[in-house]
Amino acid sequence: MTFARLTSPFLIALLITGCQTFTGKADQDLSEGELLESEHVSVPAGDDELQASVEGQADGDTTQLDDSIEPSLKSQAAKARERLEEPTGKKVAADSVEHDLWSRLRDQFGLDLTLDNDRIEQQLSWYARHPQYIDRVAKRAQRYLYYILEQAEERNLPGEYALLPVVESAFDPFAYSHGRAAGLWQFIPSTGRVYGLNQSWWHDQRRDVLSATNGALEYLDALANRFDGDYLLALASYNSGAGTVNRAIRRNKAAGRATDYWALSLPRETRAYVPKLIAIAKIIDDPESYGITLPPIADEPYFEVVDTGSQIDLAQAATLAGVDIEEIYLLNPAYNRWATSPEGPHRLLVPKDHAEQFRQGLAQLDPSQRVSWKNYRVQSGDSLIKIAHQFGTTPDVIKQVNHMSSNLIRVDQRLLIPTSTKGTDAYALSAAERLKDKQSAIGQRTSGTRINYVVKRGDTFWDIAREHGVSVRQVTKWNGMAPGDPLKPGQRLVIWSDKPGSQLYAMAGSRKNADMVRKVGYRVRKGDSLARIASRFNVNVKDIASWNSLDINNYLQPGQSLVLYVDIRRSP
Repeated sequence: MTFARLTSPFLIALLITGCQTFTGKADQDLSEGELLESEHVSVPAGDDELQASVEGQADGDTTQLDDSIEPSLKSQAAKARERLEEPTGKKVAADSVEHDLWSRLRDQFGLDLTLDNDRIEQQLSWYARHPQYIDRVAKRAQRYLYYILEQAEERNLPGEYALLPVVESAFDPFAYSHGRAAGLWQFIPSTGRVYGLNQSWWHDQRRDVLSATNGALEYLDALANRFDGDYLLALASYNSGAGTVNRAIRRNKAAGRATDYWALSLPRETRAYVPKLIAIAKIIDDPESYGITLPPIADEPYFEVVDTGSQIDLAQAATLAGVDIEEIYLLNPAYNRWATSPEGPHRLLVPKDHAEQFRQGLAQLDPSQRVSWKNYRVQSGDSLIKIAHQFGTTPDVIKQVNHMSSNLIRVDQRLLIPTSTKGTDAYALSAAERLKDKQSAIGQRTSGTRINYVVKRGDTFWDIAREHGVSVRQVTKWNGMAPGDPLKPGQRLVIWSDKPGSQLYAMAGSRKNADMVRKVGYRVRKGDSLARIASRFNVNVKDIASWNSLDINNYLQPGQSLVLYVDIRRSP
C-alpha cells in the first residue's frame, strides 16, 4: 500500500485518530521511476484490525468499505464480506492436505525462514496464540490464493509474496484504509494509476482481483530489481517507499553500519511489516509445530474468467451462473454499480464449477436483456442532474449513452438511461441497508443519543466530532467512511453522542434551535398509534420509535410511557 502527501485538514484528522503521517508526491499521476524514488509510510487496512477483532477488541467489520461504492451496493458488499470465509468452490478432504495448494506454496518459498529475532518472535507469538486468526484468513484466501501464487511463480518471485494480502487487507477485497487505499493489495489512486488501475464511476480496478494482483507483483518485482534482488528491502519499500529505504541505507553507509533490512532505521510500521509476513510464512511452512491446522485448499483454480463481450447486469450474471450475487461481488469487487463497466474490461470471474453454465446462459441471452434501458421523456423542470439522481446514475453517463456534447436538454426529448434489470432488493439486503443495521446495532451497545446530522458547507470531520464530543475515528466508522473521504453538503451522518444536551440537539438539528426543544413524557391512550401521536406533536414516527427503542410495526399499549422531544414552536 502506498500513500501521497496529505492536505492539512486530512493531516489533522490523521493526527487526531492516531494514524501515522507520511510524505511524498501529491496524489497525482506518477511515472514508475518517480514511484520507485518516493517516500511514504503506510498503515495496512486489514491485519491489525482483524487481529483486534479476533481478540474481541473490535467490531466484526474489520475494515471500511470504499465510499465510491453506490450506497445500496455498500450493503450488498458488506453482506458479501460475511461470506469471505464460506467459499462455494470444490472442497478438499483433510487427508489430502499434503497435496493441496499449501504444499505448492511451500515449494515456492524463497525467503530465509530460519531467521529468528525479537521482531519476528513477537509477531509469531501472537499468531501462535490465536489460531482462529490463521483459520479465518486462510479461509478468506481460498478464492484468490491460486491465482496470486500462479502469478508470483510466473515472475519467479518468492512464494511468500502471495501471502502479502494477509498483512495488507486480511484477504478482504473490499478493505479500505484511512489513507484511501483499496483492495487486496491496498493501492492508493496515484500508485494504482502507475499500473493501469484506473477508477471510474462504474468501477475501481484497485479492487479488481486480476488487475490489482498483476499490478502489485509488477511493483514488487520492480522494487526487488531496484535493490539488486533483496526481497526484504523490496517488501519494506512496498510499505514505506523505496526513497525511504534508500535514505536509511545511505545513513547507515555513512555511519559504517550494515545496510540489510534488519539494520535499517525505518518507520515503526515498516519495522513490523516484514516480520509479520515472515511469521505468517513460518506458520504456513510448518503449522503443526504451532498447533495449527490449515483448511485444505485444492491446487486448482477457484474461478474462471469469462468473456462477457459487453456490459452486463451483475444480478443477471449471478442468475445465469447459478450462484448468489454475493459470490459475484466477492470475485468481482471492482464494480461500484449494479453492472460491469460499459467501457470494459468485458469479463467476469465466476466459480469454476459454474463457468460453463454462465457461458451457455450468456450465449442464449437476448443482448437487450444484458442491461435494462429506460426510455425517458424529458419533463418541464428537468435537468440532467435531476434525471441522473432519479435513476441512480450521473450526467456524464447519460451524455455518453446518448452521444450528447453538453448538459442542455429540451422538453419531450427522449433519453436512453441504463438501469438495473432487477429490483433494488437484488442488490441490497431485503430489509434495511447493511450500514443502517450496523448503526442500529451500535446504538444498542451504547448509552449515547443517536443524532442524524446533515452536513453543512464547510464542515469537516474534526468540526463535527468536536461539536458532539466524539472522535473523528468514531464518526467515520459509524458511517462507513475514512477520515480522508470528502464530505458533501446535504450528506446525512449518524452520530452517537454522550454529550450533555445531545438529545435536544438531535431533535433540533442545530445548537441554535436546541433551546426551543423540550423533553415531554407522554402516556399512551386507548386508540393511540405512533402516527396519531406524531401528528399531534408535529414530530416524526421514526423519531418516536428511535427515542423509545420501539418497533414501528408493533402496536402501542394503553398506559405505555413514551419520551418525546417536542419543538415548542410547532407543538399543539
